[in-house]
Amino acid sequence: MDLVEDDPPLVRVRRWAGEVLSDLAGDELDGCLLVVTELVSNAYDHGQAPRTVRLHRTPRSCFVRVEVDDAAFGEVVVGRSRLGAQRGRGMVLVVNLSTAWGVDRHERGKTVWAEVPCAALEVSG
Repeated sequence: MDLVEDDPPLVRVRRWAGEVLSDLAGDELDGCLLVVTELVSNAYDHGQAPRTVRLHRTPRSCFVRVEVDDAAFGEVVVGRSRLGAQRGRGMVLVVNLSTAWGVDRHERGKTVWAEVPCAALEVSG
């Protein structure tokens, strides 16, 4: 999904991700949506346009891979979550909800990704 708005389109992104991942159970879906929201928010707070978000999940995999591209080359920093703080918890949440996360750099900027665990789908055949 291309993110062309000047302000983070979090409602639209969450609705889209909720539709794509509609087969997930409540807690699994909530965790994925939170990771999507935090990575998109970070791309707007610290990145530059153009921005894109992608979700990957294969039938037998037990995770959802969330990828958010932006055109900035800066570092991604995991802050400290302080009691009462209004900001700085985004990547802390991503780290705690995912089994792996990272940054892939390319000539157009970077892709920040996270793999969120979920139940494997039943595949017939």
